Amino acid sequence: MDLSSLKPAKGSIKRDKRIGRGEGSGHGGHATRGLNGAKSRSGYAKKIGFEGGQMPLQRRLPKFGFNNRNRKEYKAINLDVLQRLAEKHQITTIDVDTLIDNGLASKNDLIKILGNGTLTLKLEVKAHAFSQKAKEAIEALKGTAVKI
Repeated sequence: MDLSSLKPAKGSIKRDKRIGRGEGSGHGGHATRGLNGAKSRSGYAKKIGFEGGQMPLQRRLPKFGFNNRNRKEYKAINLDVLQRLAEKHQITTIDVDTLIDNGLASKNDLIKILGNGTLTLKLEVKAHAFSQKAKEAIEALKGTAVKI
């Protein structure tokens, strides 16, 4: 190795042109932005959905449907889930905390008990809402359905 074989590190010499850095850069004058219009000015940022002045798609399409602000979303839990839970943990009282602890609901959920499945145990169930079929099935076995 001698001084005549030394080379600069790869990529250290040839760089991309720095745009907007004067005439000596080779991109002087308008700095590759063109002559006029919003895109040639500093601070320009295209708005989301902008279609060059054409009416944007989200404004061309009609509004659809109705969104009720007062709608309550319930986490649905069926009777067969309650049956399995009661058998697994040998419990007779099922409330919101029990369902949260077992991963069937989160702490912000409103819980509604639905009547799908069969129930064979006498249970005391506390929830935010009950379907008619679920309430009848719980009370048929001398259990209680308490609305909280």
